[in-house]
Amino acid sequence: MSEILPPLGMLAELTHRCPLQCVYCSNPLELLKADRELSTESWLSLFEEAADLGVLQVHLSGGEPTLRPDLEKLVACLARRGVYSNLITAGVGIPEGRIQTLADAGLDHVQLSFQGVNAATTELIGNHKGAQDKKLETARQVRSASLPLTINAPIHRHNMHEVPAFIELALSLGAERLEIANVQYAGWALLNRNSLMPDRADVERQVEIVEAAQERLHGIMAIDFVTPDYFAVYPKPCMGGWARDALVVSPDGTVLPCHAAATIPSLTFDRFGQRTLTDIWYRSDAFNAFRGTTWMPEPCRTCDRQEIDWGGCRCQALAIAGDAAATDPACIKSPFHHRMAELAEKRNAAVQSFQYRRIGRVTPSALRHELADEF
Repeated sequence: MSEILPPLGMLAELTHRCPLQCVYCSNPLELLKADRELSTESWLSLFEEAADLGVLQVHLSGGEPTLRPDLEKLVACLARRGVYSNLITAGVGIPEGRIQTLADAGLDHVQLSFQGVNAATTELIGNHKGAQDKKLETARQVRSASLPLTINAPIHRHNMHEVPAFIELALSLGAERLEIANVQYAGWALLNRNSLMPDRADVERQVEIVEAAQERLHGIMAIDFVTPDYFAVYPKPCMGGWARDALVVSPDGTVLPCHAAATIPSLTFDRFGQRTLTDIWYRSDAFNAFRGTTWMPEPCRTCDRQEIDWGGCRCQALAIAGDAAATDPACIKSPFHHRMAELAEKRNAAVQSFQYRRIGRVTPSALRHELADEF
């Protein structure tokens, strides 16, 4: 294995609690209640060690991170250590002045999600009345606090037609960046896959629209585009590659190489407090399981893309190929690539039947049952 470098980024999932119930959420089906979340002191200790380890930026996420009353203390800790902080929020239920308070504590950036451009779409996907107006108010607070703003638009079958309007919305809100992020199927999104999967022709039109906008708005607003794996030729490097330069910490302090890694039953993941963050990063069996290239099977082992996509997504390989060590089925060279197309085609017969994200309502066994007859 090549030299292990320190992590540069961290996704800190402070809580699984959220006022929205988005059907595409990547959080696990077994959501953690508030009494299982790390304490303020534990998060502060974790962030201190993360800074010592070399982490340069922390994305404060959830669930909805603003439900943590100690968020200002956590932001202030990161600011004091010179770590860039990005708040990833649904923008619902944030009281007047909270964003300014977070900015005063040292927050560097806000990433605000919109489930749709139209209020009806946002309410359909998030199952929350009045959410759109609350999000627009949060965007106003962000700009009033002079914080940089990114608009995140998770794209799927029910809002792909709104992509041009998403671009105009982001411009109207003064966003520096727009993420057109096609839904990646993990957690609740995997459970709702048939109801979320778009049509290939719609995906192709979306690509044309986004590429034209990227050229038109160059130097005005950056547009990031996350392609949908089920319509791809090659996989993306998940989290930049398994345990290469980023890590995830779940609300109870479990440290993961990616947000869905806990779905791999052959791996055991450690919690901060039981082991140090440094020890987990460098010496954890789970982190080293798919690190680098030596673990790769053929055709990855001799592929000239092995240090471009780093094998793609291990969780997707497990979900579709039944083996976390298999070649990512998103890759055209994978013997399981045809399954991606088959699953994408199933959307044509699928009806809208959402299972909304709720704590304690769905268990992992439900997902296994749902997927048992896929192939």
